[in-house]
Amino acid sequence: MLKVSVKWQKELFSNVEIDTTQSPYLFKCQLYDLTGVPPERQKIMVKGGLLKDDADWSKVGVKEGQKLMMMGTADEIVKAPEKGPLFAEDMPEEELVVAVGHSAGLMNLGNTCYMNSTVQCLHSVPELKSALINYPPPVRSNAVDQSSHSLTVATRELFNDLDKNVKPVAPMRFLTALRSKYPQFAQLHNGVYMQQDAEECWTQILFTLSLSLKSSSSSEDADTVKRLFGVDLVSRIHCAESGEESTESESVYSLKCHISQEVNHLHEGLKRALKSELEKSSPSLGRTAIYTKDSRINDLPRYLTIQFVRFFWKRESNQKAKILRKVDYPLELDVYDLCSDDLRKRLEVPRRLLRDEEGKKFGLKTNEKSSTSTDNDVKMADAEGPSNGSGDSSKSASEEGVPPVKEKHLTGVYDLVAVLTHKGRSADSGHYVAWVKQENGKWIQFDDDNPIPQREEDITRLSGGGDWHMAYICMYKARDISM
Repeated sequence: MLKVSVKWQKELFSNVEIDTTQSPYLFKCQLYDLTGVPPERQKIMVKGGLLKDDADWSKVGVKEGQKLMMMGTADEIVKAPEKGPLFAEDMPEEELVVAVGHSAGLMNLGNTCYMNSTVQCLHSVPELKSALINYPPPVRSNAVDQSSHSLTVATRELFNDLDKNVKPVAPMRFLTALRSKYPQFAQLHNGVYMQQDAEECWTQILFTLSLSLKSSSSSEDADTVKRLFGVDLVSRIHCAESGEESTESESVYSLKCHISQEVNHLHEGLKRALKSELEKSSPSLGRTAIYTKDSRINDLPRYLTIQFVRFFWKRESNQKAKILRKVDYPLELDVYDLCSDDLRKRLEVPRRLLRDEEGKKFGLKTNEKSSTSTDNDVKMADAEGPSNGSGDSSKSASEEGVPPVKEKHLTGVYDLVAVLTHKGRSADSGHYVAWVKQENGKWIQFDDDNPIPQREEDITRLSGGGDWHMAYICMYKARDISM
């Protein structure tokens, strides 16, 4: 690591670090943060001419403490409009996309598309951004180590930068914190940082945020990440040979969609993933035996994440090979039939209300008898106490004469809000891209630093079957009902 000074116009920037294991483009991204001059406009004088993006540092001959001269103009500060207000109907499509709002793209800092696409998907969750705003707490918990704290702060700052900028953001601090916390993302091959698995990046980031935000919350519902992404499963484990049977519970941050020759749709893959066989020791038989594990969803999150299990370890090539099979997925997902009997009972009333509400939108008349029955069910549920895990509950008013506060309840119905795709034949190569639904309902394809508007009908075509972008992770948002 070398330290140099850079002269630009009337300013001198001292102790600018150069990582000689990386391309000069990364150095230019650092200067972009300091000066506002985009990398493509930078002209940096070195021995033999101008510094090229792909130059070899060992041949450039830069020395410790050397002063480099840079030329180039920074992006102009946006001036106040000279003309009067321009209505949305009169705007060109490109300006309209910016005006109605979408976040900035992220610069690729050398095989970091796996990280960029993950960040763009998670950044689309407003509740997660709200929780990060309040981090860190006045007194930090000893349960959070320094590297986890640094990654959480870097996530908060990067989300903030994305919201404030239209121009591409260089996620230098976040990348450094991620590699410090999880060294596997700093693996090198022939001196170049390797491509990584986006699902592993997604999982590790959520795990870190879960620990940090849990320790920083003083509310009763302290586990923010679990509330937003956690899926509670209850499983029946049965051995046909011995007749043994037991149940177990677990919490996961995503459901799996297993892919085989029989799977053509996401729902089929989810069902297959919830049933499995395992071999373990049987106390009654005194030896190992085969058990069947049948799982059901016992509590639902605000955001349901689904991973398509497209990669498997191929011994012949010693790498993660990819299953290219086409698996369709819907814009609207109903997981009611994947739920436990207990959760289905809790979902019945909210689902009935949701059907009535959506029926009214289409001009359909609701059955008065059904509505009365629904009201009675709600009152009965209130008498029994708040339901567990069926929505974002809040305390109802207990004072006499004060109307109860309506609570939001989940229905088991979800809407697609983000897709992370992979293009290529291996998880550790190829290219990752995020496709994210904005608050205005429009879809944006985030291909690193390039946000591209997309049509909704094109989003479900990322289902695989060839070498084009295909869904690897889908994120759905719960459709709730107030009652």
